[in-house]
Amino acid sequence: MKRRDFLKVSAAGAAATAVASPAIAQSSPEIKWRLTSSFPKSLDTIYGAGEQVAKYVAEMTDNKFQIQVFAAGEIVPGLQALDATSNGTVEMCHTVSYYYVGKDPTFAIYSAVPFGLNARQQNSWWYQGGGMELGNEFFKKSNVIGFACGNTGAQMGGWFRKEIKTVADLSGLKMRIGGIAGQVLQKVGVVPQQLAGGDIYPALEKGTIDGAEWVGPYDDEKLGFAKVAKYYYYPGFWEGGPMVHAFTNLDKWNSLPKNYQAILTNAMANANSWMAARYDMQNPAALKRLVAGGTQLRPFTNEVLEACLKSTNELWAETSAKNADFKKSIDAMQAYRSDEYLWWQVAEYTYDTFMIRSRTRG
Repeated sequence: MKRRDFLKVSAAGAAATAVASPAIAQSSPEIKWRLTSSFPKSLDTIYGAGEQVAKYVAEMTDNKFQIQVFAAGEIVPGLQALDATSNGTVEMCHTVSYYYVGKDPTFAIYSAVPFGLNARQQNSWWYQGGGMELGNEFFKKSNVIGFACGNTGAQMGGWFRKEIKTVADLSGLKMRIGGIAGQVLQKVGVVPQQLAGGDIYPALEKGTIDGAEWVGPYDDEKLGFAKVAKYYYYPGFWEGGPMVHAFTNLDKWNSLPKNYQAILTNAMANANSWMAARYDMQNPAALKRLVAGGTQLRPFTNEVLEACLKSTNELWAETSAKNADFKKSIDAMQAYRSDEYLWWQVAEYTYDTFMIRSRTRG
């Protein structure tokens, strides 16, 4: 190439670079968001998923998109996280949608309802079975868009001062239980109390409540429930696989560049897997420690489970009759559950049951 031609090409390349650089810069603006969590920092796994989102987003944008995470109570109380996001006080929150059944019971369906989906089924419905589209059609009414951002797996049934052998033992029992599950248990005599995570221990210690559920062995051990209640029941049939959501203000979401939307979406999906895997790793050791320390494990009897299932079905019928959003969502979820368990009983259940029996035989 002649020297004169080379200089022309070099000049053209430099000019192109000069034009391209501002365009790239404009597509990656510096943005700072705030995320309010419904959880205290001490619960490092359920709270930690919010931190994971912020970490992933910062790393994938070279710190141009920063999300500052606040624990429950630092900006608003834990049970007001959705409101703060809806009205634009913060750009996003990390919470559980069933906390907001006081607004509309439909919120619960997209996290967990009694005798609902297990964790894998909940993810399957959300990502592949139409749950995400149906959920966000509903969430839009609150000016938010929801993303799967964690799952605890099947939870425990809670801590009690006395044994629960029959339905009669539930009569008048004051129990901390979140979401629509409280309405189910109310039908069998329980007096439900909705408390944020950090308020449960003192209420149980003082006797303000007689029983409480939270998540599972790892978190429950951290919260110290074994010190004030002896009996630890399972399963938490009201939370077979509760999905934790990240909600973002709809206007703020729509204002993000498309690449930032993609980055944030993937960050939340990563946090969703991170939380489930971390609980599965932590719970076995925590359960061993609790039992070694004197905790008495107890299964709910079939009498209790059958009575609660009956109450659940009655509540769904009553609520569906007066709430079209709820009926649309619960019908879709139950249809998906039926097909999932048709498959589950063939392979998943058979395999797990055999392996559990093999383990106990040594």
